[in-house]
Amino acid sequence: MNASDLDVMVPPAQELDLAGRRLAISPLVVGELPAMLKAVRPFAQQLAGDPDWLALLAEHGEALLGALALGSRQPREWVDALPLDEAIVLAAAVFEVNADFFVHRVAPKIGTLAQSLSGRLAGPTPSPA
Repeated sequence: MNASDLDVMVPPAQELDLAGRRLAISPLVVGELPAMLKAVRPFAQQLAGDPDWLALLAEHGEALLGALALGSRQPREWVDALPLDEAIVLAAAVFEVNADFFVHRVAPKIGTLAQSLSGRLAGPTPSPA
């Protein structure tokens, strides 16, 4: 296993200096996923490619700010007080780090699980007693 393989399995944290704090933005852990999934659900489709952060903020501000607080592991009040340019830097880092996490770790496992369940469900159905 080389360093790039390890980066796919466990992406390195992104170090940011924002609003007087040094942050290490790292992939979410499983216990953080339910809250993050709930937060990004309203705008998940708009995260593909190069998101328009201003449009996301205008259309889904509360959800986006909640997701940034979760993804940065900072209090919501701290995120709310960020200057716009620093909030955009934070958003890009949070979603970039976690996009890799979902694509390389979660999606393949979900696909494998779906295939496994599909195979099991396609088998004979037991008759009622």
